[in-house]
Amino acid sequence: MQKVYTKIESIVGSVITVKAQGVKNNTLALISTRYGTSYASVIKLDHDTVTLQVFSGTSGISTGDEVRFTGVPMQVSYTPDLLGRIFTGSGEPRDNGPALKENMIEIGGPSVNPSKRIVAKRMIRTGIPMIDVFNTLVVSQKLPIFSVSGEPYNKLLARIAMQAEVDVIVLGGMGLKYDDYLYFRNTLEESGALSKTIMFVHTSADPTVECTLVPDLSLAVAEKFALDGKDVLVLLTDMTNFADSLKEVAITMEQVPSNRGYPGDLYSSLAARYEKAVDFEGSGSVTILAVTTMPADDVTHPVPDNTGYITEGQFYLKNGRIEPFGSLSRLKQNVNSSTRDDHRAIMDAMIKLYSQYKESLEKKSMGFASTEWDNKLLKYGKLFESRLMDLSVNIPLEKALDTGWEILAECFDKNETALKTDLINKYWPGDKK
Repeated sequence: MQKVYTKIESIVGSVITVKAQGVKNNTLALISTRYGTSYASVIKLDHDTVTLQVFSGTSGISTGDEVRFTGVPMQVSYTPDLLGRIFTGSGEPRDNGPALKENMIEIGGPSVNPSKRIVAKRMIRTGIPMIDVFNTLVVSQKLPIFSVSGEPYNKLLARIAMQAEVDVIVLGGMGLKYDDYLYFRNTLEESGALSKTIMFVHTSADPTVECTLVPDLSLAVAEKFALDGKDVLVLLTDMTNFADSLKEVAITMEQVPSNRGYPGDLYSSLAARYEKAVDFEGSGSVTILAVTTMPADDVTHPVPDNTGYITEGQFYLKNGRIEPFGSLSRLKQNVNSSTRDDHRAIMDAMIKLYSQYKESLEKKSMGFASTEWDNKLLKYGKLFESRLMDLSVNIPLEKALDTGWEILAECFDKNETALKTDLINKYWPGDKK
């Protein structure tokens, strides 16, 4: 028989406190009000003072309402029926479908023991040349997309969700504008990708606390699918909104703030989610791609700064495209030597020439005379940007590599590319056998 507590000591923001005994941290509680039942989670214990975070906010809760502790942590249903469904940040249906209550699993558990993981060595194809060719996404990788407000990062995630060659997509939205939520839903539905997608969506109009639950819900479900042999890609947007929600809760609890008001455990909170990326031997995998917006384009902001220490590279989305400089996939060397024999060479050569194009462009803007080599580089840079960098380009890896050779052949002589003779003889347009 669960004991019922009928006195709430304090109500501040989305946090309430109750005097209770025998309660464990992170367990779930039910609050009965005149308007119905609200769910809350234990977030702090101080002797017999229990602090709870109310998922739907404290509006409508009074100090005389009843609180009952369930003794179990926050859970989410794990079933194939999740596919094609859309839920809120507290796991309730957002798509007017039935609630799922069977086979409940805990969220927010520990990451996988490193000894149980295998080295990442499989590529995830996306159809986006700036990823597939130049910064290959690898199974079980954890990568942020660094961007700023106004950039099309949600459109990029939607496109990856439609085109990534994986078994299951789990999309976690945090602080989404309602228009962005509708864009994800409609785009995936029209493309047919919704049938292999599970969405946990917190909009900017929803209670703040639900934002902090989205990554844990998404990753708990993803991990179970991976254990059942599925390759799962988790797409999260926006981790800065997640961190801001943690900050808001920490302020409500009167915790001592750290850098720019964020809680002192920000690094641990981010790492606990990113470290869920894993490739299980003999089973499936979890790969994480998460948008992190940088206020004022400041990479030293606490959220991107801490993220950089945790993840295995980053994509920089700037001016509507993935920038070749600054973007980095630290695990790409694990796979791009096994895709096609010219992959590594064409990648290195094109980035080196693009760097020289930037220098020629700067010389031109300063009024210096352009040499014949500068003119070749200027032509090359424009072709590279339009045929490969533009996010509207949608071609498989092999076609992207062929396009790279075609751009080089249009702009340079064979001996100006610094590519090996055997590769030139094999792939140079017009010389293929």
